[in-house]
Amino acid sequence: MWLETYLNGDVTVIALAGNLDSTTAPDLREHLGQLVAGRGPVLLDLSQVPRVSGGGLRVLLVARRQAERNGARLTLAGVPAEVLAVMGATGFLEFFAIADTVAAGVQAMAA
Repeated sequence: MWLETYLNGDVTVIALAGNLDSTTAPDLREHLGQLVAGRGPVLLDLSQVPRVSGGGLRVLLVARRQAERNGARLTLAGVPAEVLAVMGATGFLEFFAIADTVAAGVQAMAA
């Protein structure tokens, strides 16, 4: 998995590419843990993530809970249809704010 972190206004954007599975999830967990420890908004761009396994879903949920405890906001953007289907089937959609694009997510988080 490849990831890039950058600021878009006050929003920290993390662009991911590759599968989010039990092999790549630990690295993402460490990276997200550092970012959601603050109070700023964090947006995960999943537009280049073709598949998410149970391990990947757990990392996203842990990051969301940590963000919530710290007063930060975590939003997902550009989630591919296959990933949305997995998240919907497992009940994970109800835990996340989801934007169609990074731009829409940044705009929503800035409001």
